[in-house]
Formats: sequence, C-alpha cells, structure tokens
Amino acid sequence: MAASHPLYIYVDGSCEENKNVTADTPAGWGFCVISGDNGVGRGGGDVVFERSGAVVTDEASEGYLGAEVGSNNTAELSAIAQAMRWLLTEGGSQAVVIRGDSQYALNIGSAVWRAKANRDLALSVQALWAEVSSLRSLTPEHIRAHRGHRWNERADHLAFRAMQGENALPLQFWKPGRR
Repeated sequence: MAASHPLYIYVDGSCEENKNVTADTPAGWGFCVISGDNGVGRGGGDVVFERSGAVVTDEASEGYLGAEVGSNNTAELSAIAQAMRWLLTEGGSQAVVIRGDSQYALNIGSAVWRAKANRDLALSVQALWAEVSSLRSLTPEHIRAHRGHRWNERADHLAFRAMQGENALPLQFWKPGRR
C-alpha cells in the first residue's frame, strides 16, 4: 500500500542511572508509529501502533539483539531495532521517517557511524535498517529531546515505563511530558 505521505516512527530509550552501567542495569525502549504527522510537534496525526520493552542483555533470552549493558545508548538502539522489526512484519511500501532524539543511535543505526561499544547490537540494528531500506524509503531525522514534541514525549513515556517494568498509560489518559 503506497501512500504519498510518509509514516513517522518516533523512537526513544531510557535508563535511570546511566553511570557505571552493567548487564543488570534496567533500561527500556519504546516506539510509536504515527500516520498524518505534520512534524511541528503539536501531535498531529494518529497513533497507528506502539510498543515498548526492556533492553535484553542475556544472550539466552528471547529478544536478545546484542546489548551488553542496559544504558541509554543500548535502549535507543533497541528502540530502532524493534521499530525495524515491526516494519518488516507490517509490510507495505510507504516511505518511513524515523525520528529520535539520539543522534548517536540514528547515526549508528543507519550506518553513518561505526560503533565503538555494543558492536553486536549495532550490527543487528544496521542489518535490520538495511533490510527495511531495501524495501522502502527510510530516512533518519533528529529531533530535540524534552522540547514538548508530543510524539517524542510519547516514545519517552513508553521507554521510561518499560525501564521501570510498568505498563504505559493508555493514550487517552496520558499527557505530554508525563513520564
């Protein structure tokens, strides 16, 4: 189903104490898919899909993508990876813009930069990115964090709640800026 307007996916990661991180440090990721976004930050468009979860650091666990530790960076990369997985199962050929507040994760994920840490995770994300971009247009776009952008704030809420092991508030009860 080709469309003239792109689909927007907002990604974010969260780690409460992003110092001296280990494999046991809790970190969470989240992404939301928006149709009809105007990009100005006021929350135009509709949520098509959203998902969140914990960063998996145990090689034997389902969902392991290569993260060595729970950190903001591994959470941001995990969000991109999970969004790419969703795109592969969702199908379609609609252009996609991935919006995130981590230039690091967007540049690692799109293979503009090479990772110095968490290389296995970076390679997993890059492979997923390459697969998705072979099927449809895929563009990374950096947005500034915590500036009141509704969908970036929603992705932050999803990631923060996942990091805490809690469910996200349903969209109708959530207010932007509320973690």
